[in-house]
Amino acid sequence: MTLLTFQKQAPQRAGVLDHPDIALPKARPVDASPFDLAPVAPVPAACPPAGSADTTTGDLTYLLFDRGERDRVHSTWRGLISTEDFRHRPGLTPEQRTALSYNRLRQVNSVVGQAADLARDPHLLASLHEWTGVVDGALGTLAGIHYNLFLGSLLDHDGADGRDLSEYSSMRRTGTFLCTELDHGNDASSLRTTATLDRETGEFVLHTPTPGAQKFMPNTSLTGGPKSALVAARLLVDGEDQGIFLFLTPLSGATGTLPGIRVRCLPARTGSPVDHCLTSFDQVRLPREALLEAEHGRLDQQGVLSSSLGSRRKRFLHSIGRVTAGKLCMSAAGIGVTRAALAISVRHAHHRHISGPKAGERIPLIAHRSHYSRLLQGLATAYAMTFLHRSVVSRWARHDHTDRDATERLVAITKGWITWQARAITIECRERCGAQGLFSVNALADFPLNLEGAITAEGDNLVIWLKAAGEMLFQHRTERHAESGQDPSAQETRSLSDLGFLRGLLAEAESLWQTRARAELRQGPAGNSLGRWNAASSSALKMVSIHAPLQAADAFADAIEQAVDPTARTLLEQLCRLFLLHQLTEHTGDLLADGHMTADHVRALPAALDAVTAELAPHMMTLVDAFDLPAEYLASVPVANSSCADDFDRLVDGG
Repeated sequence: MTLLTFQKQAPQRAGVLDHPDIALPKARPVDASPFDLAPVAPVPAACPPAGSADTTTGDLTYLLFDRGERDRVHSTWRGLISTEDFRHRPGLTPEQRTALSYNRLRQVNSVVGQAADLARDPHLLASLHEWTGVVDGALGTLAGIHYNLFLGSLLDHDGADGRDLSEYSSMRRTGTFLCTELDHGNDASSLRTTATLDRETGEFVLHTPTPGAQKFMPNTSLTGGPKSALVAARLLVDGEDQGIFLFLTPLSGATGTLPGIRVRCLPARTGSPVDHCLTSFDQVRLPREALLEAEHGRLDQQGVLSSSLGSRRKRFLHSIGRVTAGKLCMSAAGIGVTRAALAISVRHAHHRHISGPKAGERIPLIAHRSHYSRLLQGLATAYAMTFLHRSVVSRWARHDHTDRDATERLVAITKGWITWQARAITIECRERCGAQGLFSVNALADFPLNLEGAITAEGDNLVIWLKAAGEMLFQHRTERHAESGQDPSAQETRSLSDLGFLRGLLAEAESLWQTRARAELRQGPAGNSLGRWNAASSSALKMVSIHAPLQAADAFADAIEQAVDPTARTLLEQLCRLFLLHQLTEHTGDLLADGHMTADHVRALPAALDAVTAELAPHMMTLVDAFDLPAEYLASVPVANSSCADDFDRLVDGG
């Protein structure tokens, strides 16, 4: 297969490549598409281009982990999970595991520096989840609630500079966030908890009016010490509903839950245990300063609300704006555990030997294409997931009011795609490690279970995709490059080794489903808005499901452009090709019917997949080594090591 290289000079980087005998690609115009490719001579898989394995791994790691920001963004959390305190603890009860997660949260806080700085930095918040999720799924949940939803919301509202946050930044009190209710989850804008202004005292009276208005699933038990919450409640002034706002509410102290507050632990759920509870309020009085105010709503001394937003729904969305950063955190947890699962299963495939085709012969699992092809598909997707996530976090960090809606939509789409992909890949990795993958000490069995929470948290994936789909029907135009929209007769000369061609095909598939969804919406039953949406929703969701990997492919292209080491560049091109070929497999019928592919292209697709899979197979250890997982972590996972049998033997004996 012909290998392709991007014709754009990548920047030199100290410590990655500094050798006068290695020439960089010639520059191409800066305004050219990242998918404008030129073929170069093929390189045999067994003889990679110049550059040591360390240089190649280093370049891949540099690109995967925020490039020049790697140390600032990732080193603290990577170092933390390297310590003995973050190793697997066998034999703990669910209650003990929850307490351990709170203890680890305090260890996180001890290395944070300024907690407010962490809460304000989406890169750091996301990377915290990316690394800690590998060792403790519950820790990521607690950290996201405390730093992002609780502390971040306090900082985003008026008076943050004057409000004393020391109890929370020191973790003398843990912060939690109470929004959804037993009867109101995805429709949280309809929640029923009330905060009534008492004009005589100037206080608010927080109350749960019905059983269905109990706050559902916050971590409000006494485990972890005293807690305070931000409670989403409907502000009532003289009986008039002003919309939903956040109220700072102490929940517990050193001696237990405070008066008027009822907390009951929920039954055990799947995944790492967290102290999820039902929480309700019985006429709890809060001081005037408990109300979190900002541009979306301020209450004057006369009890008159002023707001820049006329809609109560918009006020609510502004109040819980931190949920968007939470989606980035859930995505980060997904890419972290995906890379860990792949690193473990690929190492296992090299160490684990089975009977070969000849009598008495022993061969590693990795020798079987039926085994390694599935892991390679996961690797290609994991690289795409990581590059997409880096791109989206950076976009969110620099967004402003002019592109907030589009950026929030991309964050939501990314969260859905990454967490769903993560679940599929981690399940595959568990299966590839056989029965040994079923034991928690080997981490793999817990990853998919923990991801179930990420799939539902900060907006159920299907629901947020439906919202995105509705917006994209008429507000989105598919981004095409020069490879898209060409005369169908010209497609006969295009090759499945051409990344630009493959990217263009995926863009055509997205456009096709958008066109279908628009037509179905218009042709739906007149005067029946739900019926019209039901007619179009399946096609609209399909459009979203293609949009996510299309954005990932563009982020992949950017990473390839930045690669300095020639072997790293080649491996990234091959991975991107494998990723795109897999993405296109289910769309070949439509693309053929519309003239974007030829029958020869469709026939050649399986062989193209096999060819790039075979080329990548010898480099799988390099690809997972670039994930930079701490040696201490990998050494603690028996199935990831050649000493697995001895490790299990010691575990059984209590060693």
